[in-house]
Amino acid sequence: MVHIFNELSGARITGPQRPGIRCIQFNSRKVEKGDLFVAVRGTKVDGHDYISDAVAQGASAIVCETLPAGDLDPAVSYVLVEDSAAALAVLAAAYYGHPSDKLRLVGVTGTNGKTTVATLLYDLFTALGHKCGLISTVVYRVAEERIESTHTTPDPLTLNRLMAEMVEAGCDYCFMEVSSHSIVQKRIEKLTFAGGIFTNITHDHLDYHKTFAEYIKAKQAFFTGLPKEAFALTNIDDKNGEVMLQNSPAHRKVTYSLRNVADYHGRIVEEHLDGMEIEMNRQEVWMQFIGRFNAYNLTAIYGAAMELGQKSAEVLRVMSTLTPVSGRFEQIRAADGRLAIVDYAHTPDALQNVIDTINELRKKDAQLITVVGCGGNRDATKRPVMARVAADGSSRVILTSDNPRFEEPQAILDEMRGGLDAEQSARTLVIADRREAIRTAAALARPGDLILVAGKGHEPYQEIAGIRHHFDDREEVRATFA
Repeated sequence: MVHIFNELSGARITGPQRPGIRCIQFNSRKVEKGDLFVAVRGTKVDGHDYISDAVAQGASAIVCETLPAGDLDPAVSYVLVEDSAAALAVLAAAYYGHPSDKLRLVGVTGTNGKTTVATLLYDLFTALGHKCGLISTVVYRVAEERIESTHTTPDPLTLNRLMAEMVEAGCDYCFMEVSSHSIVQKRIEKLTFAGGIFTNITHDHLDYHKTFAEYIKAKQAFFTGLPKEAFALTNIDDKNGEVMLQNSPAHRKVTYSLRNVADYHGRIVEEHLDGMEIEMNRQEVWMQFIGRFNAYNLTAIYGAAMELGQKSAEVLRVMSTLTPVSGRFEQIRAADGRLAIVDYAHTPDALQNVIDTINELRKKDAQLITVVGCGGNRDATKRPVMARVAADGSSRVILTSDNPRFEEPQAILDEMRGGLDAEQSARTLVIADRREAIRTAAALARPGDLILVAGKGHEPYQEIAGIRHHFDDREEVRATFA
């Protein structure tokens, strides 16, 4: 068997050249005797500071960018590499037998729509008779098995382990969300993609990427890294859609659109609160989704299915049976006619899309009451924008806590309220307690009114001061309506 160190191009090894390796770790606290420890430089913690701990716990090998000071343990292999994050991805793929080579792996990237597109592709191809895997914000799936999701795109070890399990389970396809963080942090390095999909790019994650240009660059890097055998499908209506294809080696560069000439074209023919008639490449079909943003998602899904060799008529037939993803425009009705919509919208653009969709469909005499907050320890520049978007499109607004994390909830709300003018402020309440905010919205609503609870969607928790407390917007709405 070829040793996995052979896959590390340019690596220099000090000590035993072919050590036995029980397991790979990048968290020193998990290291046991015979493990390989990869010292990765993170945003808050540098794994190089814990090399001595890993050696003390029995590590047989260390992968690092700089050798530790002092004497090296002669029984330990020290592998010097240029980029240990990339090395971790290479080693993880090798350790699990390069499972992505044995799947048709499709990655979905963009600010909004990743979860919906990846999940519905999983649902579509499962209904078409294929065994599939899913890696998403909401859940990981290995065929029918559900696994709790920890990250939008997990670390390389988890990614490759999940894909190895998919191969073992007989899966043909895997559909996964590809976050901008995972691209920059090399988590998807050494994965073999059959295709990539770009949804859109708007204001988000500037706390991490610092500038919008860097955020775009991160998304583009995914397409630049696609193999030439892959397809690259982009939203041509997004002003950065074509940018994604500029340096991509993918042999099939294809587009989708609702407004422009494209390889895959969607058009909303008719829309109601229970669904819409959509024309897909001149074929009309009724789907159980509403909103222009969902029309984009569905067109992307149709395009990807075509690029993966499926038959158009069968794909559209199955798409007509698909239902929305948990926490994405999820509707809850009260007996008296009030309607609540729970949605994950946590960026200005996503919130605008949801509010615009509701306003296009609500009756003239119906109010829209929006409950919204912003997460702590995340991009603070979008806070006043989120409040302004909510106030511009709603009859009443209640600003409340999202996941405050380690910030003071009231400080976040003050920043949000700073985006409102006097007239908007007069229509806005500030209630830090999210449960009380939802109850207040329900009390203010009359029969026929609509309540939008935005920001958390599927999340069954609220994170406060480092502790996740059980909290589910959908449960709260149902309890209030009851």
